[in-house]
Parts: sequence; structure tokens; C-alpha cells
Amino acid sequence: MYWFLLKNSSPAGVREVQRALHFSSPSIAFHHLEQLRELGLVQKDDVSGRYVLVGEVKIGVLRHYVKLGRLLFPRYFFYALFSTLFFALYMAVLFSGFTRDSLFIIAFAAVVCGVFWFEAYRVWNMRPF
Repeated sequence: MYWFLLKNSSPAGVREVQRALHFSSPSIAFHHLEQLRELGLVQKDDVSGRYVLVGEVKIGVLRHYVKLGRLLFPRYFFYALFSTLFFALYMAVLFSGFTRDSLFIIAFAAVVCGVFWFEAYRVWNMRPF
């Protein structure tokens, strides 16, 4: 429920949440929205009856995500992208031939990139939906 509101970043009504999360009845969605309201994470608009997210918490799997607009990215995605770009830059600009030093740099960079991409993929698969 919290993930849906965080990702949606616009006010949502009970029925909208029920349909999006495939709950069997609106009362289940209402119950969970009210629980979030009691925790101070959402507010209910008295006029429209829609709920809007007012507080962000970093608990559970959300600790590993960064929100950019409406998109949520695993934090490791940026590390993987950064290390891969510098590895490609090294190979395109600074690589002058196979020496012992260059082989060490290539091996080290490949391992670092592989670990970051693996972690980004693993965290991406942990998302609720």
C-alpha cells in the first residue's frame, strides 16, 4: 500500500487503491489507508476523500531505493552505472595495451561492475510489485 502511494505520488481514493492492488473489497484498502493515516504517513482530503502521502520513511526494502519523480531506482543502479561508465571511459581513452597494470585494472573494474549490477538486480527483484 505504501509502495503504491509512494510510486503513484498523486492522491488516491479507496476504490482506486483497491483496484490497483487487487484487494477483494474496498474495506481492506480503507483499513490499510487508515492505518497509514494513523501513523502520520498519509492525510485524507476531507472534500474528495482521497489520500495523499505526506511522509516518507526508509524501512525494509525501501532503504535500498531512490525516488526520482515518479520512478523508484535501486541505489545500486547508480553505483553500477557510474562504475560501468568509468570502466568504458578507461577502455576508450586510457587503455594503451595489455600490461600487467592494465590487466589488473580491467579485472578489478569488471568485478566491481559485476557486483554492483548483481546487487541492483537483486534489490530490483525485492520490490513489492
